[in-house]
Amino acid sequence: MIAVVLKETTANENRVAATPQTVKDLIKSGLTVRVESGAGEASYITDQDYKDVNAEIFSNQTSILKGADIILKVASATKAEIEKMPDNAAYISLCQTTRELEFVKLLNDKSITGFSMHLIPRTTLAQSMDALSSQANIAGYKSVLVGASHLPVYMPLLMTAAGTIPPAKVLILGAGVAGLQAIATAKRLGAQVEAFDVRPEVKEQVESLGAKFIEVESDNDDGVGKGGYAKETSEDYKNRQQAKIKEHIAKSNLVITTALIPGRPAPLLIPRDMVEGMKPGSVIIDLASENGGNCELTQMGELIEHNGVKIDGTLNFPASIQIHASQLYAKNISTFLTYMVKDGHLNLNLDDEIISGAMFTHNGKVTHELTSKALGEQ
Repeated sequence: MIAVVLKETTANENRVAATPQTVKDLIKSGLTVRVESGAGEASYITDQDYKDVNAEIFSNQTSILKGADIILKVASATKAEIEKMPDNAAYISLCQTTRELEFVKLLNDKSITGFSMHLIPRTTLAQSMDALSSQANIAGYKSVLVGASHLPVYMPLLMTAAGTIPPAKVLILGAGVAGLQAIATAKRLGAQVEAFDVRPEVKEQVESLGAKFIEVESDNDDGVGKGGYAKETSEDYKNRQQAKIKEHIAKSNLVITTALIPGRPAPLLIPRDMVEGMKPGSVIIDLASENGGNCELTQMGELIEHNGVKIDGTLNFPASIQIHASQLYAKNISTFLTYMVKDGHLNLNLDDEIISGAMFTHNGKVTHELTSKALGEQ
């Protein structure tokens, strides 16, 4: 079977779906690996690096896709790329299927079996395939560094001959993988850190990193979703949550928002009036900007200023740490793919919760329930 690694064409997407190490793993599992020329350049991997591990290099996309059995990408394939793919091939990338419906239709029309790394179940067995976590970890780290570079104040406490500088106050909204890494990074930089999350069980993790956990009292399981994700909360909870966040945000120098429900619009946590209550010189880094943002004023992919408060809606922080982001993502992909490959052939066991969970199209049908529902609502 032939696995193809395509060069990314999305603006500022510097990652690649396979590294020389994962190419070796794929070849060892019985696959032939083709890499589009230049696919690794943005991650500082040369064509020669791939040749050295016995990958075949193709400079023409039509040629590389001819006879392909499995296509690997980071971002979703374009219409032009999908048109060149063989019918009934398998496809794997990071894609939000409930939001990229035209992309899903194009794959489905060609009976391509589509897998999204966004849909990998959060189970113990699938941990090494969890691309959302590996990339969110990077985003949490980089968001603090970028936020610190925007700030007009120091992050740590400083005792100087000219006086004492108090530490910056950092508020992290959402204590998932990105939020916990942001907490750890901000603490390493010497900031005073607080964190909020709708899931009360993350309190222990937050406090173990040295941050203060902001609690909103609740009598039920508001915000606790399946598989470790957060979910939508009740209106009463949202009102109490907003009051609590407003109180703490007014004192913060840097706010990093990470609240993102996969495939859904990002929950609004910071309305305009909260931004206007922040101190001039404060900064908001909105890691949910790709799904609309947790801040009402966030502009996707833009850095703006409102009443002296900077709001950074930069997309795709992992692509700015592309060497390690590619290394981790490529390992996630190769682990998932080699899990399905038996004796050089793709074994699609639909009773396997990892395989069926990550699959969204198969044999001309949309197999992912929420994606199918979204298509039906169009």
